[in-house]
Amino acid sequence: MDNYPLLNLFWTMLELFLWILWFFLLFKIITDIFRSDDMGGWGKAGWTIFVILLPFLGVLVYLIARGGSMQQRDVDQARKADAAFQDYVRKAAGSGGGGAPGGGAGGHVEDLAKLADLKSSGALSEEEYQRAKDKLLA
Repeated sequence: MDNYPLLNLFWTMLELFLWILWFFLLFKIITDIFRSDDMGGWGKAGWTIFVILLPFLGVLVYLIARGGSMQQRDVDQARKADAAFQDYVRKAAGSGGGGAPGGGAGGHVEDLAKLADLKSSGALSEEEYQRAKDKLLA
């Protein structure tokens, strides 16, 4: 092998890649163990000990026993995160307030837009518009 230093470099890089891949898989499985809602505390403790003490065998057995449902747990977590984000956006935009007082920034924007429409249509004078706008922003 001393005659082929490039081959040694290749094998070293391959080993490094496989170790990184292995650690990624190990962390993914440990994360999945703790995220799983269908397993109790003792089950989680047992799988964690099994995966840590006998890592190669533990990971392979976990993938065979519970690997099929790992994707479903990933999808469920993504849906929960998306729903939480959408809820946050709705609350931050104030669209849940419906323009009522205290409905958030979105309610004020809608009310100001309505006031501007009324002013431009001639239904409100400049004074009335300014008073209503000041009242909304106060």
